Amino acid sequence: MCAGFVGAAAPTASAQTAEEFYKGRSVTLIIATAPGGINDLSGRLVARHLGRFIPGNPGIVAVNRAEGGGLALANRFADAKDNDGSVIAIIQRAVAQLAIQGDPSAKFDPLKLTWLGSLSSFATDAYMLVVNARHPAKSVKDLAAPAPPALIGGDGPGSTNLTFALVARDALNVNITVKDGFSGAAGMFFAMQQGDLDGQVIGLNSIMANQRALWDAKDVRVLLQFGRKTRHPLLRDVPLASELSRDPAALSVIAFTEAPLYMALPFVAPAGVPADRAAALQQGFMAMVKNKDFLADAERAKLDITPLDGNAVRGVIAKMAATPKDVIARYNRITGVTK
Repeated sequence: MCAGFVGAAAPTASAQTAEEFYKGRSVTLIIATAPGGINDLSGRLVARHLGRFIPGNPGIVAVNRAEGGGLALANRFADAKDNDGSVIAIIQRAVAQLAIQGDPSAKFDPLKLTWLGSLSSFATDAYMLVVNARHPAKSVKDLAAPAPPALIGGDGPGSTNLTFALVARDALNVNITVKDGFSGAAGMFFAMQQGDLDGQVIGLNSIMANQRALWDAKDVRVLLQFGRKTRHPLLRDVPLASELSRDPAALSVIAFTEAPLYMALPFVAPAGVPADRAAALQQGFMAMVKNKDFLADAERAKLDITPLDGNAVRGVIAKMAATPKDVIARYNRITGVTK
């Protein structure tokens, strides 16, 4: 009799609609970075709104788990753990690239994860090498040897800020010393104010959203910008990274480095989420980013929304995956990735 009961119950569970699954449920949104940065701000913004656009209107609970920017989480998601559609995440944009590089710690195929979309395609942003305004370098030209190097901070391996600092140093010969191990932009700004760092690499929109007072007071100076085809309107006197070299090999490394910026704030769910629930999450994400209340909240948070859908995020990843192996090998040498 017990066996008959179990057999009868299974088809009912498998026939459950996405709306039935999500109704009355809490969805966990993991923010794979420390509090205070743009990923944290973006994750909490989405947590406030996304549930309204998913059938069944689940609650969304945001939690911070700073696990290498999301590398450990991506590995877990690849194993199809938590893949019933009740767990989603925002991870650092460069985590997917680690798998393409062949990083031995990356044990996932980014194209098999369930990408919801990205809040930003970087269309109105710029990634910047900044130093304290009191630093003697007035432009990136002032960071050419034999001038003393600037001490630039970074998070852990795979973090965008650390990667760009290393590439600026080794592909563009910018005279900087890189110190990693920090936890988020806020911690690095504190170290800069204490005189323990000269600068960091950070997004323009991130500063506008989280350290606007420093920007308005001109306490930081921008020396170089990445992730742009043309100079940002607010940074017309600041050169692009691509303007600093005519070496095709260096320019190819820069292009590979910049690629994750075009999926700048990516939201993801595990591999193997049931198709109807994956579609509900993806469609809900895109409905959310067009909603006037969401956009008003994003504006109050000083976040510029230039979204991509899940398929477009996969397209960025596929383009990275098509990068010539010799370019990836040089990039790996620069960033310290070994197979």
